[in-house]
Amino acid sequence: MNFTDFNLHESLLKGVENAHYVSCTPVQDEVLKTALQGSDVYVQSQTGTGKTAAFLITIIQEMLSQPEVKSKKALVLVPTRELAVQVEEEAKVLLSGVNFCVGSFYGGVGYTNQVNLLKKGVDIIVGTPGRVIDLQESGAMDLSSVGYLVIDEADRMFDMGFYPELRKLIKVLPSSDSRQTMLFSATLNTYVKNLAWEYTREAVEITIEPEVVAVEEIHQMMYHVSSDAKMRLLLGILQSENPESLIIFCNTKKSCEIVSKRLSLNSIENEFIIGDLPQTKRLQVLDSFKRGALRCLVATDVAARGIDVDDLAMVVNYDLPVEAENYVHRIGRTARAGKQGKAYSFCSEQDVYNLPAIERYLGATIPSVVAYEEMMAEDKSAGVSLRLENYRERGNFERKRDNGRKSIGKTGSDKRDSKKTAPKTKNVGKKKNYSYQNEVDLSGLSFEERMKLYKEKYGGNQTATSEEKLSNSTVAESSKDFEKSSAGAQKGGNSAKSEMRKTRRGNNQYSRKNRSDTYRQHTEESRKNIKLSETTDKKTGALETKKTGFFDKLKKLFTKGK
Repeated sequence: MNFTDFNLHESLLKGVENAHYVSCTPVQDEVLKTALQGSDVYVQSQTGTGKTAAFLITIIQEMLSQPEVKSKKALVLVPTRELAVQVEEEAKVLLSGVNFCVGSFYGGVGYTNQVNLLKKGVDIIVGTPGRVIDLQESGAMDLSSVGYLVIDEADRMFDMGFYPELRKLIKVLPSSDSRQTMLFSATLNTYVKNLAWEYTREAVEITIEPEVVAVEEIHQMMYHVSSDAKMRLLLGILQSENPESLIIFCNTKKSCEIVSKRLSLNSIENEFIIGDLPQTKRLQVLDSFKRGALRCLVATDVAARGIDVDDLAMVVNYDLPVEAENYVHRIGRTARAGKQGKAYSFCSEQDVYNLPAIERYLGATIPSVVAYEEMMAEDKSAGVSLRLENYRERGNFERKRDNGRKSIGKTGSDKRDSKKTAPKTKNVGKKKNYSYQNEVDLSGLSFEERMKLYKEKYGGNQTATSEEKLSNSTVAESSKDFEKSSAGAQKGGNSAKSEMRKTRRGNNQYSRKNRSDTYRQHTEESRKNIKLSETTDKKTGALETKKTGFFDKLKKLFTKGK
């Protein structure tokens, strides 16, 4: 259907025309048919399907067509700052012919401007739960007249730990009988449905199936490559393809920063975006990327929500996503509006066993090849020590909103170092043509054959990084040597202790640098959970060594005195 078929207000139709909307997408068609009748809805729809316009048009139309509810406000809750800005911008276009005010409210910026805007009067409030609660509790934001509530990206709200804030906010709003509630989510899991059932009024469930056709329009390729060779493969692809724009997805904040800095060391201009970046920096990066001034963006799944770019040429899954649906979310950002796009994924020993779940979710086998040397390029960042920020990773439902927490950014020394060691250039790289006659195609293999190949190539379900493997092997070798020295001292208790003192004195003669290098080889996990304890057998006087950890100490604590 077209938007003109819904008998929208004349002023709203001007905004729809200014937004260049003509035909409704499936989610817009279904939502407008139901929501314009005043019903509550909870909707399952993927990112980039036009759901923002669906709930904004519903809100604006209801406000214009019912003069008696003009005093009512609309509250749109979103999980990220970027999405709040995007919704505000889209609302301003739709309101170009309407005398309504819209404003976005999120953390990372000062309160003054937001409080002043609220004093002038805001009809449509778009905000993140944390900042909305702060403004409401301070008395700057009055939510007693909210007649329309929208919860967008509800599944991400749960992932980011906003569920307590959502419940707290909804309780201060007018009851569900006196407001219209619309809930949108990429997945309707149990938590999202419980939220819908608890805080809506006989809501209608709308499910929009993912557009498989859009995924089929994307050229997908899965590269089986070791974790140590991922950067060289990425550089090789960039030199060969030379994409006009691309997003590189990583699973963690730390991985994002490492990939970004290593790309910079290879003279590839890029920026990374994560939740901990200062708001001003985040908006600058997004604006540069949308305008085309920045061609390469490294991002996590959460930080990338709300990034809407029509002409994205390529998506690279540097880390294979743990959740299967996130694979579709990532690659679905390219090949929009009937255009062609490419999605390349790196499958290493760390995440190879996530692949079967992704293919089951897709209902198809992703074309796969084993990466070989000719595909790769020289990595100038290999062996270079990187200075990283101490970004804290958060887990689902364990994340708490940090009131007043300062955003973490680069320090002055970091900026100086990055200028010296990471010269940037606008050229991603010269085109490089490869002959793919040596590639190993895995697409024709059955599931059992591929899993057998993975186990032969990678071993068991390995999830440790190469750095952790190196550290663990170092700890194991140290333990073996230590046990050998202890075994040789079993013939005499006192002589064993004397031998250990000599060993310690010998170790103290090492240079400070050597001892520091040895210490750094042990990972934080090894230092915390694996420790060598010394015990002496009461009968033989022999010195024994064993590994003890947190649970051993806990057990000892609770059994003490029994």
